[in-house]
Amino acid sequence: MSTNQSYKPEGYSTVSPYVIVQGAASSIFFIKQVFGAAELRRFTDEAGNIRHAEVQLRDTVIMLADSGNGWDPTSSHLHVYVPDVDATYEHALEAGGTSVQELQRKDDEDKRGGVRGPGGITWWIATRVE
Repeated sequence: MSTNQSYKPEGYSTVSPYVIVQGAASSIFFIKQVFGAAELRRFTDEAGNIRHAEVQLRDTVIMLADSGNGWDPTSSHLHVYVPDVDATYEHALEAGGTSVQELQRKDDEDKRGGVRGPGGITWWIATRVE
């Protein structure tokens, strides 16, 4: 491999979560609205279903697709550190998310809570407070 070419696209981490959901478009909208992510690409089939999409959330690319044709939706949990967990949690609820765990501080340095967004992804939102 040439040292001038990378084995992965620039700006991509080594590991990218890939989630199969029902309603990838609504999941992408939620991620953009709540976390300020940027959509990188989207490929649809003739019926408008998303075959593959990518969103950039700070230093991570999340890949998504609609379920169908042998690809069942999967239960997905993603953990995101944010600068202000209180504001982000409230924003996620306002954007249509459903609380799965109120914000709380347990036995570590993080304050976190959980919100299930459109498409079924559970977002664990946290801020290091100590």
